[in-house]
Amino acid sequence: MIPALRLGTAWARLCGLMDEAAETFVRTSFSSVVRDNWDMAVGLMDSAGRQVAQSSRSVPSFVGTMPRTLAVMLRRYPPHTLAPGDVLISNDGYHGTGHLNDITMIKPLFRPGEGNGRIAAWIGSTFHCTDIGGAPSVEARDAWEEGLTIPVAKILRRGEENEDVVGFLEANLRQPDEALGDIRAQFAMYDQAEPRLFRILEEEGIAELDALAAEIFARSERAMRSAIAAVPDGEVTDEVTADGFEHPVTIRLRVAIRGEDITLDFRGTDPQIARPVNSPLNFSRAYSHYAVKCAFDPQTPNNDGSFRPITLIAPEGSIVNPRRPAPVWGRHLTGHYLPMLVLAALGKLIPERVIAESGGPLWNVYFTGEQPDGRRFVRMFFMNGGHGAAASHDGPSCLSFPSNVATQPVEQFENAAPMLITEKALIPGSGGDGERRGGLGQRIGFQVVGAKPVIATYRHERVQHPPRGLLGGGAGRGGRDLVNGTQVAAKARIVLAPGDTITFETPGGGGFGDPARRSAEDRARDAAEGYTA
Repeated sequence: MIPALRLGTAWARLCGLMDEAAETFVRTSFSSVVRDNWDMAVGLMDSAGRQVAQSSRSVPSFVGTMPRTLAVMLRRYPPHTLAPGDVLISNDGYHGTGHLNDITMIKPLFRPGEGNGRIAAWIGSTFHCTDIGGAPSVEARDAWEEGLTIPVAKILRRGEENEDVVGFLEANLRQPDEALGDIRAQFAMYDQAEPRLFRILEEEGIAELDALAAEIFARSERAMRSAIAAVPDGEVTDEVTADGFEHPVTIRLRVAIRGEDITLDFRGTDPQIARPVNSPLNFSRAYSHYAVKCAFDPQTPNNDGSFRPITLIAPEGSIVNPRRPAPVWGRHLTGHYLPMLVLAALGKLIPERVIAESGGPLWNVYFTGEQPDGRRFVRMFFMNGGHGAAASHDGPSCLSFPSNVATQPVEQFENAAPMLITEKALIPGSGGDGERRGGLGQRIGFQVVGAKPVIATYRHERVQHPPRGLLGGGAGRGGRDLVNGTQVAAKARIVLAPGDTITFETPGGGGFGDPARRSAEDRARDAAEGYTA
């Protein structure tokens, strides 16, 4: 057994190493989606592929799916077929993070001097690739229409790039230099992190990462089980309605606590549909687990041990566990509801530890077109809604949840596309009323200023069914999409002519608690600071 002080120090150093690795990736990346939005993750796994540590700004779904992606990779390349310098790659939505735009790469780490000996650990990373070929479309009826699937392959062989993999990426992507720039930035990150990992272990007097990992897993599991056991046994249910496409979609949940174990049961949820909103099991599991972690044990860094007390039931063929080849490009339009649904159900048991619904699923838009010199561009812009309120505080405005992507600077976007951002402002009164007020949504407008048309592709939720309040709190204001001031469909691929302006109004967060209990002082401050209409 590793002494507690040494364990704490070594654990903190591993988390610090992952943060350092993430900074290397971000600072050497080519794309705005990594450099500015931080739509990425870096994770460390033990020799068995179990999550030990990750960068603190990692996207929750990415760190939750990475170990399962590795397990699939090892079916194609068992450990004995791997050598120092190899790096595996794939973006299969059903084996990875849920859609093709997220590329996962994982590198085996061998102890220095052991050659092709036993793998001591794995370092992995995932990033969002804005263009993955094909045409991002809300009309896709199966997964084959959604772009390029990268089968499990070696993108590095003993440190040398696999020209076949690089070649099919170059042939399928509109901006291959950007995607390959991000991929090569991760190679640099691995090369930096690998020797530092073994130096940390040596300096801490720990022979193998597996020994340290076992202690971390055991302590994290105990912490989670203790937190669950402190809540009385019982069952609670809840359901949420998503806007969907032609028809709304209902997601149903039963949460059962028995001693130190918790079960999340999605039986009764609507079946998968032939639209790109189906959430593969990996993605659904990651975000469901994330909510339990937030509610019961938010302080302990994420790792495999934290999630051992959780059982998830998601019927195959449902919208939260679709069968291939159901389309999944917009899987977050379902998956991002799950943590809010879990928290809403738990609010009936532990209201002091949850938040009302936020203005997600995450809003974004893809713009594609031609620069004045004929070069193609693909640019994505994230837009956050209001955060849900909690028992202890109002909800922040325009804060990403349940994802945690950052906001891209306006000037950087305008420099990369022939478009002008005409407005970016909070929407007064958009947060739900309550003893604690929900965060505000935002209004942001984009005008085509070039001489050529631009295609805008977007898919947004919470237009027909706004974010719910909790325990008497009011709902946040629903979102809207407008072209030249006229409201349009919330999921569409449209052509914007030169001079057209498309405007997005993101949803406000739900309020928490009875509005009658909000103090006169708080209401006066709301009015003075422009939070109320």
